[in-house]
Amino acid sequence: MNVVRQKTFTNGSALQTTLADRVELTGLGVHSNAPVTVILHPADADSGISFLRTGIDGQEGKFIPAKWSSVTMTELCTVIGDSRTGSVSTIEHLMSALSGLGIDNALIEIDGPEVPILDGSAVRFVDAIDEVGIVSLGAARQFVKVLKPVRVDIGRGYAELLPAESCFRLEVEIDFESPVVGHQTRIFDLDPAHYRSEISAARTFGFLRDVERLWKAGFALGASLENTVALEDERVLNPEGLRYPDEFVRHKTLDAIGDLALAGAPLIGHYRSYCGGHKLNVAVLEALFADSDAYALVKAPQSRSRRARGGAMAAVAPAFGPDVH
Repeated sequence: MNVVRQKTFTNGSALQTTLADRVELTGLGVHSNAPVTVILHPADADSGISFLRTGIDGQEGKFIPAKWSSVTMTELCTVIGDSRTGSVSTIEHLMSALSGLGIDNALIEIDGPEVPILDGSAVRFVDAIDEVGIVSLGAARQFVKVLKPVRVDIGRGYAELLPAESCFRLEVEIDFESPVVGHQTRIFDLDPAHYRSEISAARTFGFLRDVERLWKAGFALGASLENTVALEDERVLNPEGLRYPDEFVRHKTLDAIGDLALAGAPLIGHYRSYCGGHKLNVAVLEALFADSDAYALVKAPQSRSRRARGGAMAAVAPAFGPDVH
């Protein structure tokens, strides 16, 4: 695959970024209901995002790259790694926060099999990253640029990636029979400021009628009104109601951002989905990378004034301002 330089670039700085310091969060897994601690560590340029799975009997720890090729399950959540030797599930909200804030490099240490659900959105991860800030690194950011359309159809749903010049646009459409959700569409150009205000606080949702079936299958054991928008017939059961009138499609957009971050670098392209989900999000990445003519690796331009001497960290930047919901 040829690497070329792009005259314009997307999602913030032309330089790669990482966290300014480590940050720790604890909580429960929404499916496992197991307590877990996750620590986000800074990482060097060109190292990307990876997980260090600890707490495995007889092992010191297992590194799992946050890549589409590491995905082993996409039912109700996205899972990377092998459950027999070490895996991490429900990675999509954390990956969404990292991608939404434009973080290229991080090591995620986790002592259990599932990322904590927290409040069911990505906003707690965003807040934690804000506490320590983000730094630029002395290396040009690299992108995956979509060169020709790729599409995957599963049932009544589809997902596709289309070429675009300089941004990553998501067009997410959902269509539920439930009158509470119904038909919703969200078009969103990914950048840190708008991610924070428009997407990060949208929570996962589910229908009360599905709970017993999910419990029997070993899912949703930690789901509650503290971390899930619960729906019954024509009602939202959460006493505080919705955070946005179209919170459902915003959360599907949040999930898509997290899943598509498994490309391994920010995308330049236009993502479209109808009745999508984790399976379609990962499948369209598989289709993209299966065709070497469908994408190119593109480096952002890097001016001399912005280069860090000797490849050191260039500057500390606060993470992107206050929450606006």
